[in-house]
Amino acid sequence: MNDTFFAIINPAAGGGRCGERVDATLARLRSTGIALEKVETGAPGEATRVARDAYACGYRKFLAVGGDGTSYEIVNGLFPESTSESAFENASENVTENRIPTLGFLPLGTGNSFLKDFVEGPDNGDKDGLEHAVRALEARRSRACDVLRLQHKGGAIYYTNLLSVGFTADVAALRHRRFQGLGQFGYLLSIFLCLARLNRRPFPVRYDDQGEFDARRCLFLTFNNSKYTGGTMMIAPDASTHDGLIEYVRWGPIGRLGLIRNLATLYDGTHTKHPLAEHHAVRRVEFQLDAPVDVMVDGEVLTLECQTIDVLPSALRVVV
Repeated sequence: MNDTFFAIINPAAGGGRCGERVDATLARLRSTGIALEKVETGAPGEATRVARDAYACGYRKFLAVGGDGTSYEIVNGLFPESTSESAFENASENVTENRIPTLGFLPLGTGNSFLKDFVEGPDNGDKDGLEHAVRALEARRSRACDVLRLQHKGGAIYYTNLLSVGFTADVAALRHRRFQGLGQFGYLLSIFLCLARLNRRPFPVRYDDQGEFDARRCLFLTFNNSKYTGGTMMIAPDASTHDGLIEYVRWGPIGRLGLIRNLATLYDGTHTKHPLAEHHAVRRVEFQLDAPVDVMVDGEVLTLECQTIDVLPSALRVVV
């Protein structure tokens, strides 16, 4: 088994900032005795293929160099594509006999939400979490992390941060499809337009031993492994990355003025105390959708016909 960190780099992440800063950061890691090999990606989905091939060649330590999208692609290269029972058994096998993969981070992209759970204090001078991530790698510090699995009509995807449908996914999808090149302004514009046409609709779901599907209209649903999204938005304040549970957050059909008044609460996590909000720690979620919907998963926008979400407990080690 290879003890070298296999660094998968998206040089275009962060508007090209990643490509400009990566060499100096890797040199710092090598100076502390960390063995590294690197590959740069040039197309969406390439990091998944590269990670899968590297794992097959014996690598067990990976370094995501970029943003949340880079980490998401790598995670999907480390776990099975098939939704069959045998694939689940293979995933369980990866967790035993020292075959569990380790993932470290160099957050040089635009969005780095997952690391926010581990970087203490918003004003510690480490805005993007890079210094924290480098020091964790230098200290060889890691911990167990759950991986969440969404099974959908076309297969399965794996994630470590969160998956959402409704308003949050609508904003992400609009930005991705129309305003990707506008940076933060594109994100704010997408929020404004989604507010203007506020679409509160049902996404029938049930969790654990619930008998009936919940088909009430809602603003959004999120299914979380960690607390943050969008960099600093604390969408699931009670989520834990290693408790074997999905933190399910639902916000009911709040109106425009109510949402505007409470928008700031999404950043400190107090939105879960709103009368129309609820949250539950659950082991399994089932969907009853009649068509594909837009989902936002670890910063990526996909259109999927969701079926179930479950947890692979402690299926990954993260360097944090």
